[in-house]
Amino acid sequence: VQLQASGGGLVQPGGSLRLSCTASERSFNRNVMAWFRQAPGKEREVVVMLRWSGSPYYADFVQGRFAISRDSDKNTVHLQMNSLKPEDTAVYYCAASSRATRGSDDYRVSGYDYWGQGTQVTVSS
Repeated sequence: VQLQASGGGLVQPGGSLRLSCTASERSFNRNVMAWFRQAPGKEREVVVMLRWSGSPYYADFVQGRFAISRDSDKNTVHLQMNSLKPEDTAVYYCAASSRATRGSDDYRVSGYDYWGQGTQVTVSS
């Protein structure tokens, strides 16, 4: 599975961006996927995790500001990011697993088999 991420850029605090992740195979729609981010000098962390069924998981630091949606016909997941803060500045990666779920590993980098190339999000005035 190949993942293509897009939509990053430079935005002022309080602004919005929409990231997209498009997969090369339809199996993407049935397996767990996630968005991670990595800021300079920090570890990669999960932002949102989406399984085939159930509600998405959002990290506390984006709760109420970010929203994930799926367009299964296009093998694409969108991440709408609102009320952006300077601390949201990072490279954002979409990731997909080859399984429907790996349990608690769905929240960890080690739980994913496929990664997009990363897209830079910079929040600055």
